[in-house]
Amino acid sequence: MEKYWNQEIETMSREEMKKLQDERLVAQVKHVYENVKYYRDLMDEKGVKPEDIKSTDDLHKLPFLTKSDLRDAYPYGLLAKPLSECVRIQSTSGTTGKRVVAFYTQHDIDLWEDCCARAITAVGGTNEDVCHISYGYGLFTGGPGLNGGSHKVGCLTLPMSSGNTERQITFMRDLGSTILCCTPSYAAYIGETLNDMGLTPDDISLKAGIFGAEPWTEEMRQSIEKSLGIKAYDIYGLTETSGPGVAFECSEQTGMHINEDNFYPEIINPDTGEVLPEGEVGELVFTSLTKEAFPLLRYRTRDLCVLSRKKCSCGRTLIKMAKPMGRSDDMLIIRGVNVFPSQIETVLIENGYSPNYLIEVDRVNNTDTLDVNVEMNPDQVSDKVSDMQQKERALAEAMKTMLGINPKVHLVAPKSITRSEGKAVRVIDKRKLHDR
Repeated sequence: MEKYWNQEIETMSREEMKKLQDERLVAQVKHVYENVKYYRDLMDEKGVKPEDIKSTDDLHKLPFLTKSDLRDAYPYGLLAKPLSECVRIQSTSGTTGKRVVAFYTQHDIDLWEDCCARAITAVGGTNEDVCHISYGYGLFTGGPGLNGGSHKVGCLTLPMSSGNTERQITFMRDLGSTILCCTPSYAAYIGETLNDMGLTPDDISLKAGIFGAEPWTEEMRQSIEKSLGIKAYDIYGLTETSGPGVAFECSEQTGMHINEDNFYPEIINPDTGEVLPEGEVGELVFTSLTKEAFPLLRYRTRDLCVLSRKKCSCGRTLIKMAKPMGRSDDMLIIRGVNVFPSQIETVLIENGYSPNYLIEVDRVNNTDTLDVNVEMNPDQVSDKVSDMQQKERALAEAMKTMLGINPKVHLVAPKSITRSEGKAVRVIDKRKLHDR
């Protein structure tokens, strides 16, 4: 039987949840309108007043917020509480333009940690577990969020952060870590290092992993599960809405339950902004129903996914979001074709290659070029040039079938692509550099 962290909320009837969301939204819109001049101006421009919002059915009347709004309002323009009531900031790991800074009251942190506790409990975590947290700490939300959730559940918490992978494995073995929390690319690297150290999954006590902060495929999940001997679960979040724990996977693993008592989801057409019905693919939009210091209304995440209310075998009634299939802003348009890095990763894993790759896009003589550097496993290396060329051609053909365009594939030596201990860098789009 699946355990819940907060059974009342996690198994609440649709009617009760809607009533709770409606009450919270009405109060939140009033709070934001009265305390955030930036958003009040957006509402006034649209001719919307707080009293026009009587329930979540009226949400579509409100203006959207985007990342560029967050940058324009940096640092304090979207703050809804006095600084004297704020106890922490977290910030995005973005490298372009101004960073996004999010503020938290103590109440905001309590609610966020509560959401992370739900995620840990959903993978079977209890106060008997040793929770090994290898997400980055500091401004990045991964470490602090799951650290707090782990404390709430009562796990013995190892705040490892990332890096020094052999030491991580030593700690893992000595202290009997049972739940690993990190990015999927770092989990894959830990599995690889374990193998390089001459160890197998039998030499560690891990049973589950909570992986997020970057896109990953079903194939990568299976590869990590095999290399670490665990069940791998997805977690979703954004610094802008608090951090990891906005949504989490349960034992059914058919999507992530959204903590919709705190975050109200919508799916919109990314081009028109029109709200789409359940089951249609579109851009995910979140409204923070309970955040005090930094409450975002109708924030456009740029993640493309689907929402579903299909009954879940775990007993939770919280709406589910499918694993994002890409981002409307991460999508590469190459020679007029939409390409997502996750499609390339799927082809690599299906053909027995490691998920360590680097995509380079450029423009030569007004034509887009797509080069994919793929790291080989040691047993795939051959001295024969003809063998290597044949492998590259076969992989390029498989990618062409998936993408609809011809890439140039370069097989590179094992471990030659730089490992990331935070979010993996998968794409270098040189066209953007030329356009500046």
